[in-house]
Parts: sequence; structure tokens; C-alpha cells
Amino acid sequence: MTGFVPPPYPYDRLDGAKAAASAHDGGIVDLSIGTPNDPPPPAVVAALSTSDTERGYPASTGNTRLREAAVGWMGRRFGVEVPLDGVAACVGTKELVANVVGWLRLRDPDRDTVLYPSISYPTYEMGAILAGCRAVPYDHLSAIDDADAARALCLWVNSPANPTGALTNLGLAADWGRGCGVPVLSDECYAEFTWDGLPHTILEHGLDGVLAVHSLSKRSNLAGLRIGFYAGDGDLVHYLSEVRKHAGFMVPGPIQAAAVIALDDDAHVDEQRERYLERLWYFADVLRSEGAKVDLPGGSFYLWAAAPDGDAWAFTNHLAEKGGVLVAPGEFFGPAGAGWVRVAMVQPMDRLRLAAARLAG
Repeated sequence: MTGFVPPPYPYDRLDGAKAAASAHDGGIVDLSIGTPNDPPPPAVVAALSTSDTERGYPASTGNTRLREAAVGWMGRRFGVEVPLDGVAACVGTKELVANVVGWLRLRDPDRDTVLYPSISYPTYEMGAILAGCRAVPYDHLSAIDDADAARALCLWVNSPANPTGALTNLGLAADWGRGCGVPVLSDECYAEFTWDGLPHTILEHGLDGVLAVHSLSKRSNLAGLRIGFYAGDGDLVHYLSEVRKHAGFMVPGPIQAAAVIALDDDAHVDEQRERYLERLWYFADVLRSEGAKVDLPGGSFYLWAAAPDGDAWAFTNHLAEKGGVLVAPGEFFGPAGAGWVRVAMVQPMDRLRLAAARLAG
């Protein structure tokens, strides 16, 4: 009998294009992964060495000061009130996304299905697979089969969405979940980079039956620290927090201290918003000059571009070979993404201008 064999990691399939892009004078302009390249606030970095928390085990749920900072940030940014026991820390949000399905199945073993957007962050699907569950993509809530809803452990939503930048009607998703008795998990890690209107959270529509998942990786350029939090339904937060205590999931104390400084400060995020918006406007025109069709996203720092002639891999290789630019083919985010490429605006303007000059030359 053959057990689970991990599939190839999607980005490993870009090795050929990466080599072609790296061969350019001046090196690769890597826009394939949403890894922040801009500096985090100096005060956040300084806090890592001054917290005096290194000796003791940190609180698995996050210390009181961290949870207070998260509650304060949600109040400022979204105008929502979340009790202190309705929020808990996680070791970056990817580990939560990848593991939460298994924990929910322990809670409700009669259900075995995860519903997730058909074009989306691959870990929603992989989290279901790792838990031995059915991964069922959906295009619209109204198209979800009643039989799948009856078996669902959770429904994922992501707004602004990775990779498309689309904005989701979070109130509609919350209502659907409550009506079907399915927890709705709302990945909101790009919320601060909402361009069409104000940022939103599913928690604006009540806490019952929903979780909002937030990360400091994107808003504060702290992907290397692995710190995020989840908030919402009190029973669900309590259950997940207790499971995570037993499993030993803990954000290191110095990182919790740094996260407090980051969450308490909005000015550095406003500066980062301006950087991303400038890059989005600029590079959308660059991609159009190469034959792609692309609109500015409703949110996020990605451009979701339709490849010329619908051939995403040919366009990926063209950008790598001619411009030294590495992008991600849309099929990495589900079969429905074939024919598109995702372009992450994570490099500074001088690198984007270099890529543009190569392509133009």
C-alpha cells in the first residue's frame, strides 16, 4: 500500500525560468512570490533584543499585551469590538491554514469536506489533503452543492484575494455559513492593502461562526518572524487554542514583543501602501506593453494578468528570457487560473524599472 506522497512544490517548477532570468546582467527580478522586500520599522526590529522574554516559555495564545494590540488594531482599522479571549496568536498564518482542518475534523468527525475558492492560495486545498479530507473548490457560494455543504467542516474565503486581488462579499459568506452550520474562515492577510474603498473584515458581520485570520508578514514586512493571529467566534477560538497548547504551537516571546510594536503603529503601513500602489500602476503598463491584459486589483499587491494567447507558461518564459523577470503561472492557484500569471509587486521601483528597460530593449 502506498501512503501519501507530497506533490512537487509549485515554485520548484519554475527552476528553468528562474535560471533564464538570473542569467541577465543585474540579476533576476523575482516577482513570483509575495515575499516582502521592504524594511520593517526599526522599532520593531529593536524590540526583538530588548523584550527580556528569552528564558521562559511564551504563552501559546499570545501574551496579554499582544492580544490587546490585536484587539486595538481591529478596532482602529475595522471598527469592530473583539473580546480579549476572542483572539489568539499563531506562528504565521500558513501553519494555521495548513493545520486547522485536521483540528476541526477531530471536533466534528462526521464531516470531511473543505470548501475553498477555485482560484486561490494553494494551502487551502493542501490543508484539506493533509487532513485526509475532501477538497472541493467553488466559484460562487450559490453554486455550492447542498450535499457538499452538509459535509463541510469549513468554508474558506480570502479578501482581498490571492492571486486575483478580488474583494469578497464577506457579509454574504458569514450568512451562508450560519445558514448551513459551517464555520467560515476568512483569510484577511491583505486587508490593509485594499484599494477599492475601506478595508473590511468578516467580523463586522458578527463573531458567531466565523474566524478572521490576520498576518503581520505583509502589513509590516515581517514574514521572517512568523507571527499572526486568529479572532472571532469565542467557542472556536477557545477550542483551537486548547488544541494548539497541547501541540506546542508557540510564538517566541521576542517575536510577540516585536509584534506589539508593529500592531500599535499604522504609519509604517500607510507608507507601505503608497509603495505598493505606485508599483501596481507602473508595472501594469509594463505588462500591457508585452501583450498582457491586466486591470488594477481591488486589493492585495498582485497583478493578475491574462497571458497573450492564453499561454501562461509561454508568457512566463518570455518575461524571464527577455526581461529577467520571474512570475507565477496562474495554474499554481488552481486549474481555473490557467491562462493567467500572478505578478507580485514586492521589488523596489529601481528593480521594476530595470525589468521594464530590458523588456523594452
